[in-house]
Amino acid sequence: MTNRRDFIKRAGTGIAAITVGGVLPGFSAAAYSRIAGANDRINVMMVGVNSRGNALAQNFARQTDCEVTAICDVDKHAAEKCIASLKNVQSRTPKVEKDLRKALEDKQVDAVVIATPDHWHTPAALLALQAGKHVYLEKPVGYCPREGEMLMEATAKYGKVVQIGTQRRSWPKVMEAIQQIQNGVIGKVHFGKGWYINNRPGIGTGKVTAVPDRLDWDLWQGPAPRTMYKDNIVHYNWHWFWHWGTAETLNNGTHMIDLLLWGMNLKYPTKVASMGGRYYYKDDWETPDTQTVSLEYGNEATLLWEGQSCNGKLTDGNSAGVIFYGDGGSLLVSGGNDYKIFDKNNRIIKDVQSDIKINAQNTVSPAQHLDAIHILNFFDGIQKGTPLNMTVEAGHQCTLPMQLANISLRTGRMLEINPSNGHIVNDGEAQRFWSRSYEPGWEPEV
Repeated sequence: MTNRRDFIKRAGTGIAAITVGGVLPGFSAAAYSRIAGANDRINVMMVGVNSRGNALAQNFARQTDCEVTAICDVDKHAAEKCIASLKNVQSRTPKVEKDLRKALEDKQVDAVVIATPDHWHTPAALLALQAGKHVYLEKPVGYCPREGEMLMEATAKYGKVVQIGTQRRSWPKVMEAIQQIQNGVIGKVHFGKGWYINNRPGIGTGKVTAVPDRLDWDLWQGPAPRTMYKDNIVHYNWHWFWHWGTAETLNNGTHMIDLLLWGMNLKYPTKVASMGGRYYYKDDWETPDTQTVSLEYGNEATLLWEGQSCNGKLTDGNSAGVIFYGDGGSLLVSGGNDYKIFDKNNRIIKDVQSDIKINAQNTVSPAQHLDAIHILNFFDGIQKGTPLNMTVEAGHQCTLPMQLANISLRTGRMLEINPSNGHIVNDGEAQRFWSRSYEPGWEPEV
């Protein structure tokens, strides 16, 4: 009889899971809590636990070979909320520290899970690697392109396991769909399209005000140059400010571009162009609420991505997804763990569904059970040397096109790119966005 651990191991190596299609929903809560069965316990520190990090903390704690032993968050209320939620999952109460530099001195911590705002991603990961910890890093890989390069360099230097949180790389039916593409089920693919759709409200005009007692604003800013505290930034709206955030392109677009690159075996583009703007509200939101991204990969392929943050009209019936267009048909992967294959006349010739329904617009935990497979792959990488489903290099390659798209948008022109390394060619103004300025004393180092 196929057990859950065997199923997940098979899914993690890319073997199609058609024969056990209903296994995930069929497990009880108790069985789910025993999803992992390795002998050695992994002690995990959660960094950034207000929303997504809180959900990840519970998911990690549900694995029997894992215990959340430490929490690092600059917001006291977020840490308290996470501790309360973990009481339902594990018996141990984690230690709490607001300063990551101090928290990483804990010798008992084996791995660090990072779910901070984007401007902290790479600096936090570098600090963790330097402290001898394995790293599970939510996307995007970095705030700017240079940070992705730094993380690749550090991963090679310190020899620790670094898993990137683009979890669809471990979802069984998505893996199956990508394998179908690579096997030529719709012929040669030269064009792909991805999208993300939501109905986000405005964020208003923030007021400079006193920092709440619960929050250490200096540590929240960390590596970013210092600014005054406003009441409409923390905890989610930072996404829409260029100083800390990376727009919807890297908030959600990275997931879809990754599927296209994965299925089509693409690495670095040759041309990048993007247009868009903040159209729907007059407020402090700086990044686009509507954006198009065009990516050219030499003579091999063209990719498009469309982001609609403030209009809920679905594309092909889905709020997120990708379509591969081949010379023999097309293949749709929605935002969930499913796919459809069409012939060239738009007739469905295969419809593969999952019993687990995904809400791609859920910003906290849209797919807990499926994401556990990605976590197990991370554990197996640590304990057994199993290849990761999402490496730092692949994470950089799907993050970089969207970073370049934002640079194109902000400079107002198409970028020429070196396909060997993804670097901008002959454009000094665009090149200044390759890295960023840091708060003195907080500059990240490999």
